[in-house]
Amino acid sequence: MPTPQAGILPAPQSNALFLILNVVNPTVNGKAVAKVAAGIPALVEKIGATDSRAKLVCTVSFGSELWNALSPKKRPAGLRPFTALAAEGLSAPSTGGDLLLHILSKRHDLNFELAMRVRTQLGGMVEVMDEVHGFQYLDSRDLTGFIDGTENPKGNKDRSAAALVGAEDAAFTGGSYVFTQRYIHDLAKWATVPPREQEKVIGRRKADSEELSEKAKPATAHISRTVIEENGEELEIVRHSFPYGTVSEKGLFFIAYCKTLDIPEKMLARMMGTSGDGHHDHLMHYSHAVSGANFFAPSLEVLATLGRR
Repeated sequence: MPTPQAGILPAPQSNALFLILNVVNPTVNGKAVAKVAAGIPALVEKIGATDSRAKLVCTVSFGSELWNALSPKKRPAGLRPFTALAAEGLSAPSTGGDLLLHILSKRHDLNFELAMRVRTQLGGMVEVMDEVHGFQYLDSRDLTGFIDGTENPKGNKDRSAAALVGAEDAAFTGGSYVFTQRYIHDLAKWATVPPREQEKVIGRRKADSEELSEKAKPATAHISRTVIEENGEELEIVRHSFPYGTVSEKGLFFIAYCKTLDIPEKMLARMMGTSGDGHHDHLMHYSHAVSGANFFAPSLEVLATLGRR
């Protein structure tokens, strides 16, 4: 089986750097950008060797437009741009992006060093659309105070089943679709909500992340909207979301690896109130999306091939 990129399946380390880039004139610069991207695993190994305990990794993902410029006749079957959603005063914008670097390690400085070197190599061929430095907050909590990622599949087998493309698209086995959004939290407004009411908004207890009973959990709770069962099976994704912030702006960079983009799209429709059941996610009263994009993270073998085209 082709080799998945190193940052997809393992549980994330304590520091993350997300870099979304726009390629200037993909028809002209696409091949050179892909060559730099294909060299990132070797660069990670070189920088990571300065401190192997930091476990530096980077997942490189491509947007639909850039993929079309690189390989229009051989592309992942389900790769498509993210379509914006809006309903009931809520919105999930589509901001796009050609290249996503998802850098992880125990050391912020190594993440930064890798990002700087890649950015230097890419030079004027790209523009930075978004740069987010995420961190583990307390015991893996979001800035709302609730533990994040409780629904993540556990173990390599289950995480692989949720995140990786299989035989259904044989040329891209071992790759993963990537869905990203950046959310800004209104923590001042959230702080006015009593803890018991916050738990109803999320659908879990704040102290230990225990799910509320079906009787106590509203249909508008966050997990009521994002936990979906079809034919007796839960639709799963592998989340790598990270809090980020300054004293002026605080939020969450949401990133999901999945075998099909249909799954996060269904979750988001239920959150935004466009799924047709008359409900939306009441967490959206305290947090709003400011970005949204789809990407594809190819296997290491396909990544190397893109760099040689």
